[in-house]
Amino acid sequence: MTTNKSSFRDRTCLLFEKPLFILSAITLVVILTIFTGGLGFFFGITIALITFWAKRWDWHYFGLSKPSWTKSIISGILYAIGIFLLVDVLIQPILEHLFGEIDLQSFSGVKGNLISYVTLILFMWIIAGFGEEFLFRGYIVKRLAIIFGDTNYSWLMSATITAIIFGLAHIYQGTSGVITTGIIGFIMGMIFLRHRQNLSIAMFTHGFYDMIGITLLYLGEERSITEFISKLILE
Repeated sequence: MTTNKSSFRDRTCLLFEKPLFILSAITLVVILTIFTGGLGFFFGITIALITFWAKRWDWHYFGLSKPSWTKSIISGILYAIGIFLLVDVLIQPILEHLFGEIDLQSFSGVKGNLISYVTLILFMWIIAGFGEEFLFRGYIVKRLAIIFGDTNYSWLMSATITAIIFGLAHIYQGTSGVITTGIIGFIMGMIFLRHRQNLSIAMFTHGFYDMIGITLLYLGEERSITEFISKLILE
């Protein structure tokens, strides 16, 4: 019985490591993301987790090694603040001026609701901070980069492709939301490129960045910075 289980696991590993299978899976993620939104993510994370199991829980395969937690957390906080200043303060007002406001209606229940705020924070850390980074950077970026030759150029190309997919996964936020999250996805890819065996930095960055946004939603100030910058530079 043990031999059969091991054999099935090994066969699964061989299949899921084939470039054709990986490219096919990523293509399906893109198609499902475009036409169904969240289903693309759940299909992709399922493939990534099965791969993780087939690889006998090999964290290194996804760019995770035993990190310096202090360094990873501090780096994540600093990167998150940098992304917020670059994207939310400088880029987002211009995008919204051109393409309309980002649609955040799905998060409207968070304003002034402490229970919803805490729940969403926990949800985002699990689904976005860990889940999205595990799938988009740890699986898609790294697998594509290796398939394309495992060079700096292939990593850059992979990060760009994945950023487009990541942006499309947020299509419910409208055109400005897709472009904004696409830019953030590219930056996250560059962070992973810089720290290829420490995906935890990207995870902490994503988690802390989302915490900033969710906190502003809770306080009812999610539009204040964007509107201030818009008046300052666009009027």
